Amino acid sequence: MAYVKIWVHLVFGTRNKTHYLLPDIKYELIRHILENAKSKGIFPAIINGSTDHLHCLLSLGRDQNIAAVAKLIKGESSHWMNSNSKTHNKFEWAQEYFAVSIGESQVEAVKRYIENQEEHHRKKSFMEEHEEFMRRYGFVKLD
Repeated sequence: MAYVKIWVHLVFGTRNKTHYLLPDIKYELIRHILENAKSKGIFPAIINGSTDHLHCLLSLGRDQNIAAVAKLIKGESSHWMNSNSKTHNKFEWAQEYFAVSIGESQVEAVKRYIENQEEHHRKKSFMEEHEEFMRRYGFVKLD
């Protein structure tokens, strides 16, 4: 038996940063993602976000990789949003996403950060947060 616990902070936004995730839709979408992810062996500890993006703290299983998990979460949730007519226009996630590993000692701080997204984004836009992530984690955007 292999014992694996790899924490990942995954962030992804709506296509064109469209503000589709109003509170009622956002919370319904989060519940759906949590249920679907668990049925697929993906274990999110918390999901939250703002009107144009979501943050997920999840633990990867031994046979999972971040690209497959991100694709599954984004693809299935986008399909669910459109199949259930949750928005007036076609719902899509942006292709890009951020994913960083989180050490066990950082889990509670990241949970608090994700839990407080509404308050956080009263002061800082997703674009500002995006730029901060790029700097903090040393990402280089390739065109």
